[in-house]
Amino acid sequence: MLVPLLVGAAVAVATGVYGRLHTPTGIAVNLAGFSGPQAVKVWLGSGAAFFAVLQLLSALAMWGRLGGFSPSWAGTAHRWSGRIAFLLTVPVAVHCLYALGFADHDPRTLLHSLLGCLFFGAFTTKMLALPRPGLAGWVLPVIGGVVFTVLMGIWLTSSLWYFTTVGVGT
Repeated sequence: MLVPLLVGAAVAVATGVYGRLHTPTGIAVNLAGFSGPQAVKVWLGSGAAFFAVLQLLSALAMWGRLGGFSPSWAGTAHRWSGRIAFLLTVPVAVHCLYALGFADHDPRTLLHSLLGCLFFGAFTTKMLALPRPGLAGWVLPVIGGVVFTVLMGIWLTSSLWYFTTVGVGT
């Protein structure tokens, strides 16, 4: 587990260093139908959070933690909900890093920036740990729990904040 942890830490630090050293452009991901890049970011982030919740529920089903509800398709649902959640985070990360950089001008944006870096580091650690044989039974649930918790923290400090201050409109 040392190699996945070290690589994950390196990804988290490299993401933060890039975000800090890169001069923000203010311009990034935008899609037709949205009022601007911030709206795209918060809706994609909300989609990622939704699929992360599905991933949590499917993981609980796979491990028999939902009162005996453990359908055969839970593993497939878990893998696909995780893939979709991650894919939705990529344009959000591009927007955050390229357009905004590592922001620290108030506690919310500092926490959001730190959580964003931690998310990609924790995700990297989880992906590198998955194929490792002989892991203790608690390792993947703990790493997955960290990835989920950090993603929810990112959602709370960005999308929920946006929806409660700017509004829910596109």
